[in-house]
Amino acid sequence: IRVLADDGSICWQVGNHVAGGEVFPLDILLYPLFKRHGLALRNRIVWHFEHGLHCARRFSGRHETILWFTRPDYVFRLDPVRVPQKYPGKRHYKGPRAGQFSCHPLGKNPGDVWVIPNVKHNHVEKTLHPCQFPVELVERLVLALTDRGDLVLDPYMGVGSTAVAAVRHDRRTVGAETDPHYVRIARTRVRAAARGRLRTRPLGRPIYTPSARHAVARRPEAPTITGAPG
Repeated sequence: IRVLADDGSICWQVGNHVAGGEVFPLDILLYPLFKRHGLALRNRIVWHFEHGLHCARRFSGRHETILWFTRPDYVFRLDPVRVPQKYPGKRHYKGPRAGQFSCHPLGKNPGDVWVIPNVKHNHVEKTLHPCQFPVELVERLVLALTDRGDLVLDPYMGVGSTAVAAVRHDRRTVGAETDPHYVRIARTRVRAAARGRLRTRPLGRPIYTPSARHAVARRPEAPTITGAPG
């Protein structure tokens, strides 16, 4: 917080603590801490993903949260992160703008529920880090909350997903990490991103849904057993 710019933001990603089958949402602990330092919560962003552990005694957890805190004079750039409208051809029915398109030409506000795949074994970005952030999750924050040339700090850098997003969009970046293996991976990824050679999942790509004709979308029929047992 001491190094946060007057127009800066803090984005804190957090999940739940689960013990004995009971869930404790950790973000309720963080809110008063940031408020104590004079920051305002602008959004509690829900990051939804499809894959994870399957629970038998409660609903399977499929989201984590990102708390977005700011100082009063904060940056927010909506246009770079707009998403396609559901009905882009919709027009005003009546009034002074009757007949004109009612949607913003660049798309709509993405809202505060973001459906972005988490990085599992078959993800294009997968490294040895067990809890790796997808780059597109950070890209949306970098594009909306900073300007070109701004400094993006990640005090828990891991394998450098935040740094990759920053470098890709012409931001300066600083990261801290204690694990030397992760540091080496982060350096390799950032250098590749700077040269435009790092493969990542594109920002805004629709979630893949197999067609009904695809083998994985159909449950095979049980084999038919004929004749009496021998």
